[in-house]
Amino acid sequence: MALPLFTYSPSSQNQRVCGYEIPGDEQPRVFTTDNFLTASDMDTLILAAYRQIFNEQQMLVYNRQINLESQLKAGQITVRDFIRGLATSDTFKRRNYDTNSNYRFVQMCIQRILGRQVYNEREKLAWSTVLVTKGLTGFIDDLLDSEEYLTNFGYNTVPFQRRRILPQHSKGELPFARMARYDKHYRDTQPRGHIYRFYDTVKPFNLGTFLREADLRAAGGVVLIFAAVAILTLMISYGLNPAIY
Repeated sequence: MALPLFTYSPSSQNQRVCGYEIPGDEQPRVFTTDNFLTASDMDTLILAAYRQIFNEQQMLVYNRQINLESQLKAGQITVRDFIRGLATSDTFKRRNYDTNSNYRFVQMCIQRILGRQVYNEREKLAWSTVLVTKGLTGFIDDLLDSEEYLTNFGYNTVPFQRRRILPQHSKGELPFARMARYDKHYRDTQPRGHIYRFYDTVKPFNLGTFLREADLRAAGGVVLIFAAVAILTLMISYGLNPAIY
């Protein structure tokens, strides 16, 4: 028989304080299917869900959950079901659950699914007991079925770190996922979506590639225009000062 969730006292955190700030660049971007989404918008939402649950370090091509993506795009599951699938996948279990203690894993899941920091050690203990008695799937289900999750994210919104930035403060809460920059080899293994990084779109100049891919007809027109401007400039210069020739 599974034990009920132990009681713990929520401490005062940013997300528990009413916010009246005007939305801007400092506020988190909300990804939701409440509005009609184009195909590219859906790809962006899926990429945001991967970043929230897997973090940047685990956003690799071979970690994609293709079946879940197809079901979400077809409207067969909600965003909450997609989050549930990611958090209970073999990839997430192998890279997060199997490599961390129960307390650390509980902290990671509360950050990524509920969008906040754990309140205290008592909360870690309470949810660790749920993890031990109900298993990984039961633990994730309890988080997604909690009143806190449904109130803040519902069925159609990707979780995010809530109210990280406070107005008129020089420094807010640091993001949960803090990581170093990775080289091109690592970036090439990440799944491609609607959002592309600038350094992924810039390629080194190669003359052979340029000549193969260039539209020679359009390029010829540009060359003729520049040639005409050059000749006209020379004619004007010669007419003004023929002695220079």
